[in-house]
Amino acid sequence: MEEVVKRNENKVFRTAIAITGSKADAEDIMQEAFLKLMQAQKRFESTAHETAWLLRVTVNLAKNHLRSHWWKKTVPLLESYPAQPAEQQELMEQVLSLPAKYRTVIHLFYFEGYSTKEIAALTRCAESSVRAQLTRARRLLKSSLELEGGNYDEKV
Repeated sequence: MEEVVKRNENKVFRTAIAITGSKADAEDIMQEAFLKLMQAQKRFESTAHETAWLLRVTVNLAKNHLRSHWWKKTVPLLESYPAQPAEQQELMEQVLSLPAKYRTVIHLFYFEGYSTKEIAALTRCAESSVRAQLTRARRLLKSSLELEGGNYDEKV
């Protein structure tokens, strides 16, 4: 189990924090995802299947967390998002201003490198919905970056 955690902890944490926007909530969700893996005692065909299962669980836990009535953002994501280069600060701020469903697909597509088909499986949405959400998210990012005087093509 220790190897599984070491292999997947960064992806699970980054996914949870991208959706929730809170370091503390992301840590809780990450812990819960690994607990679910231990409880399920699943055997996977490969490490890629294991990672996909963990990310699906993480996305579901984060979505459930956002739906809860007591959820509040307590720590801005930019202060706690791991491995963020300074030149991406403005872009990250704009990504964080997106609604959660757009943040999720943007994170999984650009930061984790999943295809739209894989994101659809992880989020249990239709692939066409994922593509539409990516398109809308890109439009929102482009317009917000242009409003701030940035050049969209340089950022994305």
